[in-house]
Amino acid sequence: MDEIRLKNFRCFREEQTARMAPLTLLVGENSAGKTSFMALIRALWDAAYGYVIPDFKEPPYDLGSFDEIAHYRGGRAGRAPAFVAAFRATLGSAARRSRALKTPGPSHHFEVTFGRRGVAAVPIKSTFRREDAAITHEIARDMSREVRFTTDKGEWLWQMTREAAARFAGGELVPRDVIYPALVGSQDVQPVANSPTLTEEEGQRLQQLLFDFFATPFGQRPFASAPVRSKPRRTYDPSRPTRNPEGETIPMYLSTAFFEDKRSWQALKEALEGFGKEAGLFDEIAVKPLGKRGSEPFQMHVRKFGRRSKGPLRNLIDVGYGVSQVLPVITELFRDEATPMFLLQQPEVHLHPSAQAALGSLFCEIAHPGRQLVVETHSDHMMDRVRMDVRDGTTKLTPDDVSILFFERGDLDVQIHSLRLDAQGNVLGAPPSYRRFFMEETRRSLRL
Repeated sequence: MDEIRLKNFRCFREEQTARMAPLTLLVGENSAGKTSFMALIRALWDAAYGYVIPDFKEPPYDLGSFDEIAHYRGGRAGRAPAFVAAFRATLGSAARRSRALKTPGPSHHFEVTFGRRGVAAVPIKSTFRREDAAITHEIARDMSREVRFTTDKGEWLWQMTREAAARFAGGELVPRDVIYPALVGSQDVQPVANSPTLTEEEGQRLQQLLFDFFATPFGQRPFASAPVRSKPRRTYDPSRPTRNPEGETIPMYLSTAFFEDKRSWQALKEALEGFGKEAGLFDEIAVKPLGKRGSEPFQMHVRKFGRRSKGPLRNLIDVGYGVSQVLPVITELFRDEATPMFLLQQPEVHLHPSAQAALGSLFCEIAHPGRQLVVETHSDHMMDRVRMDVRDGTTKLTPDDVSILFFERGDLDVQIHSLRLDAQGNVLGAPPSYRRFFMEETRRSLRL
């Protein structure tokens, strides 16, 4: 995603646009809307590419009902009757080429309006748009639907029958399997104004455009990490290694790799140990089987090397809490089937400042046009490391590949400031409040 636009969502009243980049850092005071912003990114993906009604209460986010999500304007203005969110994305390899050439690449836009159904916030109108075509899907209060197609050849309207609409009342937002066949010479798709009748040839062309719209440039759904991960255990029982925000099954994922795929395990082990050494957290990580098969209990151990000896392997529960808190985050980043987009809340929790800085360097190494990281952080150490790594060219990440979104709270609203870095790692375009607290603390320490 290259940019996010929103209006009347939570604490964001006025329409505003936030610039996204391969590495996007969200900073600001507590309760300034950073977590809500991350929840909105996932909701946009679900609406655009998951074809489902977004669940604003799915972990690790719980934004509540419509009344908690739609902006409250105060006084007689009351609560907004709807809220709008949108994104712009550059597609696939074109994104990499356009960034390399520093020219705008081909992109598409998605916008969705959320209204109230009962107590829930649900999509009532969505639009896919690109330079040569647009598709608008609208759901009325009686659940009837209409789909409007616009190209350079004309405009056509499909009034979906109640029978067809009823099939999608509980789940799908954009009914692809119905739209596709309806376009090929269907009499149900009527021209608008002076547009020509939809021919089979034009229907097939529009069908291809639809396929282009719906083919996600992100591959998999964004992975969202919780701000506090699961507690370590002395012994783990085998379980299904599925993803979850708290990282509860990460030890099982590591154990499965250890038993079933030695090559994958070795690569993952080297990557984890590389970060562990850089961060000063551990030098070695190991799975200790308590049986001969992967179906039996196991333990997770780490080792810190001394000057003259390797030192003992220690159970994960017996070392600093920061190790178990950061392990799920870095494992998700290194795993073979890693998602193209990560939404990470406060990954620096329980980490020493030097480890926080190392995490910033890791993000600089991993982020690129095909791997987008959105990181909510309160760590100055991480921020400073990102700035210095960009300045020093320690990775391929350029100043344009970093976006700092500063959330500034004022009265009942929050303003998002999209800040950039220059070649020297300086933050550009920051409002006075961005460093006000730190400057006041510095003056006090110097007795100025």
